[in-house]
Amino acid sequence: MVIVFVLVALLVLAVLVTANWYVWRRLFRDTTRGPGWMRRAGGVLVAGGWALAVGALVAERTGAPFWLQQTLAWPGFLWLALSIYLLLALVAGEVVRPLLRRLLERRARTETAVREPEPEPVPVGAPPATPDTPPAAEGPSSPLTLPSRRLFVSRVVGGAAAVAAAGTVGYGTYGVLSGPKVKRVTVPLARLPRAAHGYRIAVVSDIHLGPVLGRGFAQKVVDTINSTQPDLVAVVGDLVDGSVKDLGPAAAPLAQLKAPAYFVTGNHEYFSGAGQWVEEVRRLGLIPLENARRELPYFDLAGVNDVSGESEGQGPDFAKALGDRDKARACVLLAHQPVQIHDAVDHGVDLQLSGHTHGGQLWPGHLLAAAANPTVVGLERYGDTQLYVTRGAGAWGPPTRVGAPSDITVIELASRQA
Repeated sequence: MVIVFVLVALLVLAVLVTANWYVWRRLFRDTTRGPGWMRRAGGVLVAGGWALAVGALVAERTGAPFWLQQTLAWPGFLWLALSIYLLLALVAGEVVRPLLRRLLERRARTETAVREPEPEPVPVGAPPATPDTPPAAEGPSSPLTLPSRRLFVSRVVGGAAAVAAAGTVGYGTYGVLSGPKVKRVTVPLARLPRAAHGYRIAVVSDIHLGPVLGRGFAQKVVDTINSTQPDLVAVVGDLVDGSVKDLGPAAAPLAQLKAPAYFVTGNHEYFSGAGQWVEEVRRLGLIPLENARRELPYFDLAGVNDVSGESEGQGPDFAKALGDRDKARACVLLAHQPVQIHDAVDHGVDLQLSGHTHGGQLWPGHLLAAAANPTVVGLERYGDTQLYVTRGAGAWGPPTRVGAPSDITVIELASRQA
């Protein structure tokens, strides 16, 4: 097992080194002449950016001093996102590169043909040309030589890739920092009574308060939830990336939620001290559902711990949360990860609300998310159980989303008897 882990780690390291060498080559070596300072600066930038990214990840997971986490997080995580889109843009540029070269070569041949007129006929009896005859005046400047063409193409492709990557990351970061948008989904439940038709649940997940997203971001999330005037708020995990000591003030705006709010743990709570956070959200007025159920007037609301809690003996217990309930009543389950849907089906849940996937967060991350989750985003049916997965309100790692905008979803329950 150890040998397999080492081989996989070496493979991942080799891929990362190769990818970064490629980025350095296309952005700096191929766009400059000679081993000048630009190439050295490019090497320092690429290596330094990854050193900051690794440092930010390690500092967060090891509980380093919070000021150090904040210092490393912004440049490190943004470089992580930027490097992804630099690589993708440069790979896409490989398609453009030969086309641009051919265009320049065709233009060069055309210009050469224009500059070389047909030779004028020599009159009969005219003296032959001698070496002292002055040469004809040169025409327009000569077209780009082959080395110059290659340099020009490399600069155009490299510059365009850098602009595209920076623009993509900048726009994706602006989207996260601006706060999540509201998404509305209607979900019919067969066992929901007519009196509950139109009942609204605001679903928020993956806020990821931490060294990047702090109290101001939490306030935006709370204000957005309150503006929808829900009947109930469901916070389905990954609220924080850090300890209560460091992030307690950042989470304080949750006390301003106007509707009854319920909370279940996500995998990141177990990296951050799940027990302490359960007590903290309870202090803020939220109701933790730790493998527990509440019988609300119109339906049962249940919650299970995240599967990451199994390592601490606090994993999900569906039997405890759902085993003795009245099956005639509709049941809504809060469970952080979509993979928990199969247990929900076995226990006759009507609707499971989840997060975790971030919708992929950074395109094409949705492909990886799809490989690990039955549903990446949206509403799907599994037997008699429906699963809704929100993209989440915040972001983990880079405070950036591309192709997966953040959201707070307002689920409007519909009774089939209405």
